[in-house]
Amino acid sequence: MDLEVLQENLSKALSITSRFVSSRAQLPVLANILLRGDKTKLILSATNLETSASISLGAKIKEDGELTIPAKNFFEIVSNLNSGTIHLISEKESLRITGSGFTGRISGMNASDFPKVPQIIKKDESIDLSKTKFLNALPQVSFAASSDEGRPILTGILFILSKKNLSLVATDGFRLSKKTINLEKAGREIKIVIPKNILLEVSRVGEENENILLGVKEKEKQIVFGLDNLILSSRVLEGEFPDFEKIIPKNSSVKVRVDKEEFLRAVKLSSVFARDSANIVKIKIMKDSIKLSAESSQVGNQETVIDAKINTEGPELVEGEISFNYKFLEDFLRAVTGEEVVMEFNNASSPGVFTDPKDPNFLHLIMPVKVQT
Repeated sequence: MDLEVLQENLSKALSITSRFVSSRAQLPVLANILLRGDKTKLILSATNLETSASISLGAKIKEDGELTIPAKNFFEIVSNLNSGTIHLISEKESLRITGSGFTGRISGMNASDFPKVPQIIKKDESIDLSKTKFLNALPQVSFAASSDEGRPILTGILFILSKKNLSLVATDGFRLSKKTINLEKAGREIKIVIPKNILLEVSRVGEENENILLGVKEKEKQIVFGLDNLILSSRVLEGEFPDFEKIIPKNSSVKVRVDKEEFLRAVKLSSVFARDSANIVKIKIMKDSIKLSAESSQVGNQETVIDAKINTEGPELVEGEISFNYKFLEDFLRAVTGEEVVMEFNNASSPGVFTDPKDPNFLHLIMPVKVQT
């Protein structure tokens, strides 16, 4: 392999691929990045066996070839070189680097030991995710996914593809987020659970790309995202995702409409006291307002009343209270893009349904906290 590439392009590519290198490599080669010179481009690939990244960039290829190089050392060298052309030459199992007055040699490993990772995505076999809609939808659901590895299926996001729509669903067992976006063309119906980590990477780099394509490799149990010259892939999560439709209430006895910022302010005020009492915030529904209260044996207690539009078909909650973890309320409010939110309740033990009246395709569910009296 003998090629020339721009330092700024190579450094940017390494900053992305280095995040997919295994930090606890069972195989030494997984700590490396695969470099492959191919006709008019340099392709960099990295994998930890669960997820992978492959990025191609324009280069002057004098001789094709491939080699794996320790990612950390290579990135540190390239990122500290001055901008301009870098000359890379493979010599057996080492790489000679020349650029901006620097000459160095890094020992590598044979490319034949490197696992195969997806390096292309066929547009006619993939789904166009509509970049703006998809990137806006991800943060509205990803926060509800679990971080508990004890139930791996809940650490991912369920993708439900139909002929025209894509629904994203995440839950940690205490709350649930669902967002649906329209697609120009989806094709076959698919249900898969995708690890949250790969989706966070798609969010991270997606803004810089023109398109986001989704490919599903069912036999390999793999998901592939195409972002122009970048290919990200991941294994799908296996297991039974909860039947979330069963727990979404079909109707409610009380509907509350409030200003989002006022409600968020009230939740933050309550959190000062709730932090020392299991994060519990109580909501009392009154005639034309709601009252948020929290108390702590160490800090004291507080009440905040905010205006609200109340529609009720039953008296049960009007005279009672419903308790929630304030962190869950705050996370939901930060995900809402509209100026108001609607909360629907039945009683103090059934889940509360939270929505944005300007976005009928976004729904959030929070389980109440049982408080002993």
